[in-house]
Amino acid sequence: MAYSKQMQEGNLYSFYFAPRGNRRMADLGMQLSQMYLSPFDHIIGIIGDAGAGKSLLIKGMFPGIDLTNDDEGVNIRPLPLLHEDLTDPFSPHTYHLDIRFESAFTQMHVLADTILDAANHGKQVIVEHFDLIYPMLHRNADLLVGIGEEIIITRPNMFGPLPENIANIVHKSVKYRKMAHTLEDLCVYYMGDGFAQDGPRSDVRHGFVLEFEEKPDVDLYELEKKVKDAVKQDLSVSYYDENHVQIGEMVLECLGPRMHVSSTGKIEDFTLVKDYPIDPRTGYYMLVGLIGKHRSEDLSDFNRIDVKRQLS
Repeated sequence: MAYSKQMQEGNLYSFYFAPRGNRRMADLGMQLSQMYLSPFDHIIGIIGDAGAGKSLLIKGMFPGIDLTNDDEGVNIRPLPLLHEDLTDPFSPHTYHLDIRFESAFTQMHVLADTILDAANHGKQVIVEHFDLIYPMLHRNADLLVGIGEEIIITRPNMFGPLPENIANIVHKSVKYRKMAHTLEDLCVYYMGDGFAQDGPRSDVRHGFVLEFEEKPDVDLYELEKKVKDAVKQDLSVSYYDENHVQIGEMVLECLGPRMHVSSTGKIEDFTLVKDYPIDPRTGYYMLVGLIGKHRSEDLSDFNRIDVKRQLS
């Protein structure tokens, strides 16, 4: 579905599960750009913690964009936007900057003036950590995207929502996504041979879902015990390479090795649903892992929408 101004005028915000895995995040970014991005947007604000997947989402939304804060772009000094002749008809249309990164090199008021100048010249500026620069801009983004456990996308108006509102939500919720990703990798590892990380996935709030065409011959009580033992050991968790994460001495295949807790001891109240429910739409068997206390016993209530909690 392409962007529709008429459809978005009455839309306060939209929520999406923030997927785990680099390809899934990039694919979602592409879908969001088609549905929400307007050719007339000049400032796109991105909000989220380090490692939340902001760069991957941006690459999906803006294929080919040069990120000035990644391993390749870090040597692009000074920031191109600071010295660009914006009146040049051959100058780029879209720019990227990371406020947290650039503030180490350039004063905040200079960055704010640069963003506004680019917007006034009809350019498009993608601003990571937009909540940090908003107080100096004195204007909101045309499109705000927050990345935590869920992805929040909103087109603010004079009544909000403010970047701080989005930041408060995503900074608190991202820990559940990191815990779920670490637990998901541990579960696949302890399930043994024949279970790959690139298998089908689904999503559930404060948890994860693995899908299988055939019912796994794995005892869920024993699997939960093995994972809880790893959590109890408080093993260090670190990026190994683009396809693996290291947990303790174990090197595990991983689809998103940067999206993890720093140690297994940070995982809170993990449990597995002691059955393999079948998704009636696909026929897949599901392995469901949950985080946190006071969860409903009813599978169909796991994704309950609590508007008061989300907007507080």
